[in-house]
Amino acid sequence: MKVPPRLYSVSTPPSLSAFHELCSQTASPETYPLASSVQKNIPIYDASSLSLTSALQDEWYDILLHGPGVFVLKNAYPDPSILHAANRAFSAIIAREAASSKGDHFAAGGRNARVWNSFSKHCLADPASFLAYYSNPWLALVCAAYLGPAYRVAAQLNVVKPGGAAQVPHRDYHLGFQTAAAAAAYPRATHKASALLTLQGAVAHSDMPLASGPTRLLPFSQAFDEGFVAYRLPEFADYFAAHYVALPLSLGDAVFFSPALFHAAGANALPDFERSANLIQVSSAFGKTMETVEALPLVERTWEALGEMYGREGMSREVSAFVAAVAEGYPFPTNLDRRPPTPGGMAPESEQQLLVRGLEGGWGVGEVVDALKAMKEASGA
Repeated sequence: MKVPPRLYSVSTPPSLSAFHELCSQTASPETYPLASSVQKNIPIYDASSLSLTSALQDEWYDILLHGPGVFVLKNAYPDPSILHAANRAFSAIIAREAASSKGDHFAAGGRNARVWNSFSKHCLADPASFLAYYSNPWLALVCAAYLGPAYRVAAQLNVVKPGGAAQVPHRDYHLGFQTAAAAAAYPRATHKASALLTLQGAVAHSDMPLASGPTRLLPFSQAFDEGFVAYRLPEFADYFAAHYVALPLSLGDAVFFSPALFHAAGANALPDFERSANLIQVSSAFGKTMETVEALPLVERTWEALGEMYGREGMSREVSAFVAAVAEGYPFPTNLDRRPPTPGGMAPESEQQLLVRGLEGGWGVGEVVDALKAMKEASGA
């Protein structure tokens, strides 16, 4: 018997009936006992009534990989003052960038307000609220549940103005941002791997009633092996339009989903209402990020406040969450002639390990910045 082809075909359409069978599954509340409910096949968790446990991570991992592919975490940011401060910083960034003609993934430049690399720009605009925002242990728990340690956080703000049109259904980065032909050039195993290298999320920076167009989602669609070559086909787009679901969100809620889930931002049909979300895109240590994030300027702006937090709390969940978000946890690629593995180890020190060492040693801003610069130079970066 001949071996099967290693590539998906671009000339033979994937099976819509197989896709329908997959997406016709039902998520059972009994499968996810820590969820407060399951609505429209989407498990809903409420951070205000939960503890930070590995049992939650087990459920979230199963949801993203084998289950509906999406869950909502209500009250992920229970303190509205953190989001209000971030929104003020974002508003200043949007005003400063208004003269540019930046494009968007799915809308013409200027139709919505998009802040690329809102992660770094937030820090430079308001270090205090950035520290409060990314020291959130719930974000760290979700990221580690799907990606393990040494993940890399990036973010883009998206503000959809009144009359903003709905996106076309799609899958996300990596292979989702290739053409169908380019995606089909990668072996089948890479299609599976792509979905494991990124976690998508969105934090609601405004309330999101259904009429404002919160993200449209197709539960279970992330498990369709040929999805990266299928989602552009008209019959799959039509199926999405007929079967997607959406849930309203409140300020501070978050939704997390597999990048392979068929999804699309909805149309904002409300007058005088802007729908605002910080789109969190988290990369595995073993994948390439879509945006470049430089730890050094972010550490420089937040180190004094982080040191004060460490002085009060020690290596708390919040301190650990911030270190994980702001610095690189994976020490490769590097120059092993100049940065050999640590004695008795198999890898040199990572940025995260350096920051922990600096916190424990009571380093000042200049000392940690010099150490990061030396690490970058020795790595050949």
